[in-house]
Amino acid sequence: MTQHTILNATHRALGAKMVDFGGWDMPLNYGSQIEEHHLVRRDAGMFDVSHMTVVDLTGPRVREFLRHLVANNVDKLKVSGKALYTCMLNERGGVIDDLIVYFMNEDFFRLIVNAATREKDVAWITQQAGKFEVAVKERPELSMIAVQGPNAREKALGLFTPATRTKAEKLGKFSATEGDGLFIARTGYTGEDGFEIVVPESNAVELWNKLLAAGVKPAGLGARDTLRLEAGMNLYGQDMDEDITPFEAGLAWTVSLDAGRDFIGRAVLDQQKADGAKRAMVGLVFDDKGVLRHGQRVVTALGDGEILSGSFSPTLGKSIAFARVPTGTADKAEVDIRGKLVPVRVVKYPFVRDGKPCEGV
Repeated sequence: MTQHTILNATHRALGAKMVDFGGWDMPLNYGSQIEEHHLVRRDAGMFDVSHMTVVDLTGPRVREFLRHLVANNVDKLKVSGKALYTCMLNERGGVIDDLIVYFMNEDFFRLIVNAATREKDVAWITQQAGKFEVAVKERPELSMIAVQGPNAREKALGLFTPATRTKAEKLGKFSATEGDGLFIARTGYTGEDGFEIVVPESNAVELWNKLLAAGVKPAGLGARDTLRLEAGMNLYGQDMDEDITPFEAGLAWTVSLDAGRDFIGRAVLDQQKADGAKRAMVGLVFDDKGVLRHGQRVVTALGDGEILSGSFSPTLGKSIAFARVPTGTADKAEVDIRGKLVPVRVVKYPFVRDGKPCEGV
């Protein structure tokens, strides 16, 4: 059965085109997807991300548990509210999900997990937590709104009480604070600055309308996808899954192979690091007309690969993609588009940073 966020009727009243997204009825766009993309790059836009799941972990051994559960090391989190991006792996080193961990206090950590993987994530976390006597509590009564763009923080700050505004103003990137009944995190999935605001479901429509009145316009899944691709951010299920390790997904930076920590999947990653991963994720740029799409074959001098995420980049005015190719692939390749091999450039991503093309793109 298709699920609805509390903002579903609000999206429809704003004229949103709704689509199925992992079993959720979500807005694809409210008019022009490209205009929504530019809005976030140049000003401020907001996204309903209430389909994502908040999971709270509590208990005296919760830090010990997370040291075992995820590939990055939560010992990096020492200040309340600080966040860490990481992957949760299976015994084969494959990615069950990528998620954000927030340190609240020594007995309380918060996770934000992906919508499409919610059921398996919660089941896996609960299964692993038993040995550590950690309580796992899903928070379906909470909604989330992402406010993103160069002017996003300033527009959102104006809605908070003075005390909460002061705390939110001081937030460093990848940190969170609480106030006005909100959980306010300086995180996002667009490559722009902004907040992801967790709000009680009963107050979500009111917050959305206040943001709308403050000049923050809505944006849908279409713009969110092109924004995150330009910013070099993976999409679970497309750029990685349970058969792909972080090393093969360009996420080596999220793995801490620190001494003495035996996290799930570590043995496979230790071996892969020693041997070298056979596949790597790279960026592709197509300078001609046409669009790179998921599933297209990539031909390199070292063998074939495949496009993972691909789309037209509104910021660059050309098509870009992530591809998984043989490790060591040079700076040129070809893509099979409807039976014709076309030349593409192999580049390092992200493609866009601070609203501008990255060097070499």
